[in-house]
Amino acid sequence: MNFLKKILNQENLASVEAENLIHLIAQDGITDVELASVLTLIQFRGLTLKEMIGFRDGLQHYITPLNLDASNAIDVCGTGGDGKDTFNISTTTAFILSAMGHKVIKHGNYGVSSVCGSSNVLEYLGYQFSSDEKVLQNELEDNNICFLHAPLFHPVLKKVGSIRKQLNVRTFFNALGPLLNPVQPAFQLSGTFNLELAKMYQHLLKDKRKEFKVVYSLDGYDEITLTGETRVFGKLSDEVLNARSFGVKTLLSTEIIGGEIDKSAKILLDIIEGKGSNAQMNVVAGNVAMGLSCFYPKIELRELFNEALLFIKSGKALIHHKVLNQFSKTL
Repeated sequence: MNFLKKILNQENLASVEAENLIHLIAQDGITDVELASVLTLIQFRGLTLKEMIGFRDGLQHYITPLNLDASNAIDVCGTGGDGKDTFNISTTTAFILSAMGHKVIKHGNYGVSSVCGSSNVLEYLGYQFSSDEKVLQNELEDNNICFLHAPLFHPVLKKVGSIRKQLNVRTFFNALGPLLNPVQPAFQLSGTFNLELAKMYQHLLKDKRKEFKVVYSLDGYDEITLTGETRVFGKLSDEVLNARSFGVKTLLSTEIIGGEIDKSAKILLDIIEGKGSNAQMNVVAGNVAMGLSCFYPKIELRELFNEALLFIKSGKALIHHKVLNQFSKTL
């Protein structure tokens, strides 16, 4: 396999070679040992833009088709892999955005290099994953949100799930996740685990979304955390924000830790009820504001933040999400 020799020699793959690697994985043309080696070596040397394009195109070839109206919807999905073990900020953000009246078609998966991914916390809360178009459409109509559990729509991701879990480190599949929503919503809020990847995302999403925001916190987080400065890329923008940009104080990393799945689920529900800590609610409000800015680019970010924080503290999100209301009574 020439691509394996190239990777061993720390050479970069052409886009077509990267795409062919995905085809090999899909068609069982590569052993588990070879795949583990490839994932590790590429992660060690870093991805190139051409490889990202090839891997993305290869994975899109195998996506299970899904017909949902995503023309005015947003996905809120980070790459994961930052190793910070925060609570489920993007998942909580998705619920708040939908409760505020915006369609959210969230793409997600189990945590690989973290304790609790979006699929982990939703499964713990009793959410039933589905690829049934009618079920997902009803959820979207009833609650403004539906969740697309990645392995149900990406057979290649399902194939490599066990190896990724055994490696217990982020791989290029983490880097690709937010690019692979089966319905490609018009808007997107995504975080990445490094700055170079954020720049690639800006390039890759420019022609694919009406508007998007890609964030990377310079202290290593793949979302806005208010613990330091955050680089934010949009379709035509590149800026650096911090807690002062939202009118609040800088947070300590210890204030946004999640933990095991049961603890993360409790934090999510507390915030939905308007009972989270000030730090937790501020962080979610910051990410909600960034999501809202995709829809309302002319409104000041601090105004969007204040609107989001007021909504969170009101507890109105729990009333909107009847299913979460039911979950909250079980914990």
